[in-house]
Amino acid sequence: MIVAFSVSPSGGDPEGGVSEAVARAVKVVRDSGLPNSTNAMFTNVEGEWDEVMDVLKRAVEAAGEGAARVSLVLKADIRPGYTNQLTEKVERVEAHLR
Repeated sequence: MIVAFSVSPSGGDPEGGVSEAVARAVKVVRDSGLPNSTNAMFTNVEGEWDEVMDVLKRAVEAAGEGAARVSLVLKADIRPGYTNQLTEKVERVEAHLR
């Protein structure tokens, strides 16, 4: 499965930024060893259901350190029997653009 998620604590810095909190979440994902990518809006992580959900829970907890509340947006592509879809899905689209 692939999960795309965005996590943000309430508050943030005086300018409304949450990059420090988001960085804590991204670090959890990267340290997990699961295939992942981060862009301006979401972090994507690929793996089996239980391992992805464990990483997601820990990432949300990390982002929410010191915050009274955390917002989570999650989208999942659940396709049993398929792996490496984090890159292969993009490659299929790119092939159509050539």
